[in-house]
Parts: sequence; C-alpha cells; structure tokens
Amino acid sequence: MRLLKDLDLSNKNVVLRLDLNVPIQDKRVLDPTRITSSVPTIKYLVDKNCKVLLTSHLGRPEEGAFDINFSMRPVADKLSEIINHEIDLINSLASSDIFNTTQIQLLENLRFLVGEKDNNEELGYQLANKGDVYIFDAFGTAHRKQASTHSAIQQAKFACAGLLLEKEVNSLNKALTSVKSPFTAIIAGSKISTKLELIAHLNSKADFIIVGGGIANTFLKSQGFNVGESLVENDMIEIAEDLFNSGKIILPNKVIVADSIDSNHSTTKNIDRVSSSDKIFDINLSSNMSEILKSSKTILWNGPIGVFEKEPFQKGTHQLAKTIANSKAFSLAGGGETIAAINKFINKDEVSYCSTGGGAFLEYMEGKILPSIEALGG
Repeated sequence: MRLLKDLDLSNKNVVLRLDLNVPIQDKRVLDPTRITSSVPTIKYLVDKNCKVLLTSHLGRPEEGAFDINFSMRPVADKLSEIINHEIDLINSLASSDIFNTTQIQLLENLRFLVGEKDNNEELGYQLANKGDVYIFDAFGTAHRKQASTHSAIQQAKFACAGLLLEKEVNSLNKALTSVKSPFTAIIAGSKISTKLELIAHLNSKADFIIVGGGIANTFLKSQGFNVGESLVENDMIEIAEDLFNSGKIILPNKVIVADSIDSNHSTTKNIDRVSSSDKIFDINLSSNMSEILKSSKTILWNGPIGVFEKEPFQKGTHQLAKTIANSKAFSLAGGGETIAAINKFINKDEVSYCSTGGGAFLEYMEGKILPSIEALGG
C-alpha cells in the first residue's frame, strides 16, 4: 500500500478524502471522534506547505441536490475549532476558489454529487485530478466502491494512503496475524445475520467469543432458553446452534429485562427465569466472562452488549468497558456504537486501538480485501 512517506508532497495541491461522517444535531457535532482522528494527516500536509482540499460524505442525502440538513458546514466549523485554522467551505467541485483561498478547504458533501455512490468514472477522474496528489484516509468507507473511494484512487496521477489509514491497517493486521492467546472476542449487536461471517471467521481464531445484544438472545433461544418478547432472529436459530457447538461461544447467565425500552425500571433475572412477557435489553457480565477477559492477551470488541444509551440498560456495557480498560491485553475496538460506549464509560486511551470503521472494520476482520486498500496497492 502506497504511503505518505513514499511521495514528496512539499508545496503540492492535495485532495484528501476523509471520513467526516459524524453525528450532528441542531447544526452541532455530537461526537468529533472521526474529525480528531483525521487531524494528524491534515497537520502533516500543512507542515509540508500543501494546499489541501478535504472531501467527505455526510449521512444519506438525496443525490444531485443540496440539502442544508446534510451540509458540511458544522464539520468545517468543528474542524476549524480543533486545529485552530481557517477553513473555507467550497460549494462546487467546479469552483475557481479551490486551492486559491485558505490553505485548508472543505468540499461540500460528496453525496450531493451525481455519480458518487455509483463509482462514476468521470466524477472519479475529476476528484482524482483536481490537485497534484489524491490521498485516501477514510478507512470507514474503504469497503465501498464509490467515486471518491475507488475510481478516484485508480485514476489519480499519484495516490496514497493517509496516516490514519496506515495506522488502521497496521493495527488490524496485528490483531489478525500476531494474535497472542488467550484471544477473546466480544461480538454484540441486534442481529447475528449482520455479523455471521465475522463470528464464523473468529470461530477459527479466537479462544472465546462473548456475545451480547440481540445476538445473545438468538444464541440463548437456540439453547432452549425462553427469551420472552426479546429481539431475536428465528431464522438464524439453527446457525446459532451450529456455532455454539464449537464450544467457544460464551452466553450470559443473567440478563436485564423490562416491559419496554423506554421503561425506567429493570429487573435482573437468571436466564432460566425469563418469562414469556419479558424483553431483554442488557446482560450481566458474569464472573466467568470477567475472568476470561482478565486472563486474555488479545481482546477484540465490536458492539455494546446492551442498550447502553438508556440508563437502566447500561450496566453490562459499562462493566465490559471497565474490565477491558483494566486489562493488560492488546485490545482492539471498532464500530460507531462501540466507540460511543467507550467515550461514555472510559477513557479512549484505555483501549489499545479504537478503529474509526464500522462496516469496513467488520469486513477487514472477516479477512476480506477492501476495494480502497486494494486500489492503493494494499
């Protein structure tokens, strides 16, 4: 994979593709994690006296039309505040202001452009050759074949990975190829179907797989436990049973139930005491799980094990985050909700590495080749 250090970037005009897809409410950035993760590459280029045009998508706007609700303006303001540098928002790829006003500029939402999601070659060419160099540093989008994440890389005169992408790949490779045992994976989320390939892949690598969320419910039901009215994938029961027979899946022995997700009251029950009207929204981190995590030398975490956004159902994820923070293992976490849980309960630095990717993180950990990384020669 071609890296920044492979090119002489001094005084160059650079188009830098980032992943600045952050949550925004009332025109304010709620979680700047992806913005701050992009700062090292931006500062590297500024120190090289480059002029930089930043690009990113934000949300899922309708293609081909400007929508104020998906404007990059809040992102530009937040980034300007973080790096203490003026940033111009550029409304059009055809603008004559590009590389001619401030040193750092941010192009409006890439998904306003026709052809972005379709990996359009003409748009890819325009993005790739707007400057002297095209740098891709958006790991969170590396699994998508789109104009800015694939075609532009292929058609650029010079293209390379940014510092964040380099760091992501190195950290994930360490987790995949230099695993120290015992290796424990925590896989949670609403559906097994979305993480089936990851669980199957880890089944051959991990010593233990702790499950939570709706995924745990499906595994529990596959073992004959009553999960009441909890979220469960009935069409995945047989697959869950087959995976459980590997002997690596660790199920909770206590769960937190309530009448509804909006309930202010919850009850902890043994898994053999769940009633037909109960709904499971969290799990209790058992002493067995805690001991497994404490003795692990490698920990992979993807997905909060309960509905941690709600106070009655945050205990399990809180316990898990604290246990990982106190562990001496190499710990790797990925996925937007996982990072949000880490930011809520512990210091991010207490995890060895936090990936900025969601879908890209999952696919990379499944052993898949990501299109953007392949286009960069990785």
